[in-house]
Amino acid sequence: MKLFSGKKKDPPPRVQIRSVQSHPFNLIDGYVPLGGGEIMLYRQIREAVPVVDAAIMKLIRLTGGFTLSCPDKRAERELNEFAKRVDVGRGQQGLQTFINSYLDSMITCGRAVGEIVTRGNSDIAAVICGNVADVQIKEGESPMDFELCSLGESGQIEPLPRQNLLMFTPFNPEAESPYGVSMLRSMPFLCGILLKIYQSLGINWERAGNVRFAVVYKPQSDVLDRGLAKERAQQIASQWSDAMQSGKNGSVRDFVAVGDVDIKVIGADNQILDSEVPVRQITEQLVARTGIPPFLLGLNWSTTERMSAQQADLMTSELTSIRRTLDPVIEKVCTLWLHMHGYACPVSVEWETINLQDAVEEAKAALYVAQAEKIYGEEGKEYEDR
Repeated sequence: MKLFSGKKKDPPPRVQIRSVQSHPFNLIDGYVPLGGGEIMLYRQIREAVPVVDAAIMKLIRLTGGFTLSCPDKRAERELNEFAKRVDVGRGQQGLQTFINSYLDSMITCGRAVGEIVTRGNSDIAAVICGNVADVQIKEGESPMDFELCSLGESGQIEPLPRQNLLMFTPFNPEAESPYGVSMLRSMPFLCGILLKIYQSLGINWERAGNVRFAVVYKPQSDVLDRGLAKERAQQIASQWSDAMQSGKNGSVRDFVAVGDVDIKVIGADNQILDSEVPVRQITEQLVARTGIPPFLLGLNWSTTERMSAQQADLMTSELTSIRRTLDPVIEKVCTLWLHMHGYACPVSVEWETINLQDAVEEAKAALYVAQAEKIYGEEGKEYEDR
């Protein structure tokens, strides 16, 4: 007889797209042919070039938040509560956090993959992002027929068992490839040049800051001075070394020498090349690829630059396109949760309003419109009185 009896517990949540290997050489097990080289390159670009990383983070932040809407108000209330508290891994919660990470992967790697982790058939335990380098696509006879695959225990690429719980989104996919195109695809060449310029600058400034001297002793024409030239040269070298060492220790010591001693700075006449123009040209190309106005990234190339109406419209269209790409992912998670909890109503994603214009400028424009309408109204009234 069992001491404790009750409802049968659901099996623990299972994660498909996470590696369970624990030995230190798990990179060998996780190797996917033709799948991870460019992804490592794109991540290193973000790590090495701050303006690229800042632009991607700015795009993610500007995409904004969202709320979920359902015809059934009770279902809507419970669904929004689920969206706030759902586990997304690594101690984080909220469907918004998952979408931010999902979008980060989509922009950087050209694609994003996620998984819905269920607790049996009763609830969603977590929604997590996967490593796109560990997932490959196996296409069928048509582009609509494809499966997400991963490296199996046998070393072969095998389809993942629960395809209905997986999410895959390519970023601006091309007709020939289902994997999508990273925003950083055209940046490696320019980033390589930019890093070489900064590396050369660092080396040149290190050499310019660490001054080296050439100390030359010229013996006189008399025989005695020439005979003691070697001994005096050693004394000068010793005194000079002591004086320089004292400077490193924070004290000041004079250097006194007898005879004709010439001291010159090595490389003092060489000028460091001006890098402002090439660095700005390369940075302009990188920023232009992201579509973010330069001043939003802290690049003050023009003191009068601000968000114009045309720039705001372009940014709004770009953000709207990104939101349309994310809508199916959010709807898939929410629809599954509604079905698990007995709701058959549809769900829609309502994004926050995009407002990129300056509030002061908008207020001035509204004031000018109101003043113009008032003037036109008074003129029309006077014309009618006549």
